[in-house]
Amino acid sequence: MSRALRLTVRVTPRGGRDAVEGWAQDEAGRPVLKVRVAAAADDGAANASVIAVLAKALGRPKSALRLLRGETARVKQIEVEGLDEAQARQRLGAPGA
Repeated sequence: MSRALRLTVRVTPRGGRDAVEGWAQDEAGRPVLKVRVAAAADDGAANASVIAVLAKALGRPKSALRLLRGETARVKQIEVEGLDEAQARQRLGAPGA
């Protein structure tokens, strides 16, 4: 049985650089990971950049990440295969920390 983790990500396209900026809370108080990408939100360029940035930060191949929801929205849900919550916390920090 493979492990998979789902992350809620808030993306800032055309943010000047590619970076994971840490955790925040959405309007309902749920944790969201803030990611900034230099790419514009045209033809999926920002989505591809988000996948690349997260893959690098999590130490996973890009093929292990999949966009589940939010293709045209700033808030997206990303599934990461082969990663559990403890490993994600080690690489990204704890939500709310």
